[in-house]
Amino acid sequence: MEKLSNKLLIESYIKAKELNLDQEFREIIEQEINRRGLLIKQSTKRESHK
Repeated sequence: MEKLSNKLLIESYIKAKELNLDQEFREIIEQEINRRGLLIKQSTKRESHK
């Protein structure tokens, strides 16, 4: 994991959550994010109502 850039690590975590991948896999990524002291910003999707 140390070879992944911070950006790629966070993108991987967000995608893993979106795809509902294995919880243990997501926890491993999250632990690395925390180890690096990174913050995860997730944009909220807004849908317009017609």
